[in-house]
Amino acid sequence: MNIWGFVKQLNFWQLFRLARILIQTPLFIYPTLQATKKTLAICDALYKKEHHRNGKANAFRHALWNILICFAIFRRTNNKEKSVSWTKKITDLHEELAPNSPIEKAMDLHNNKIGRRYFIKLMNKSEEEIVAFLKQNTPKAKKITDIKEISNPKNNLVFLEE
Repeated sequence: MNIWGFVKQLNFWQLFRLARILIQTPLFIYPTLQATKKTLAICDALYKKEHHRNGKANAFRHALWNILICFAIFRRTNNKEKSVSWTKKITDLHEELAPNSPIEKAMDLHNNKIGRRYFIKLMNKSEEEIVAFLKQNTPKAKKITDIKEISNPKNNLVFLEE
């Protein structure tokens, strides 16, 4: 999830779609980037390179990323619906543009959604408490082997490989 590496791989139309969203809400760009950098720093410290694979550490990263973006936007807007809506828009776009297989994309979208649900649940918690909560819940993630299984663990993170 290297930001500039990701942007460099986009074609003209993908860049256009990204730019259009960012131009509509320019005040959300910086907090989104900061939340993304913070997510990567936390995940690098906790999991090293493991969070770049399709295991539980990756599920943790996607949930944390969505929570931190939601909090960053909430601090700007004081509106949880706007925060969740923006986070969904930007992380769904990321998954749409990322070169993943269909099951990887579905897994990431699911874990992003769980992260946004956790944001609502954890609104009054500190960053340390959020990380502790995710660390406690990540071992409960469900392994999936087929894209149809993703809807089964409605409230759990999911992963593909140990």
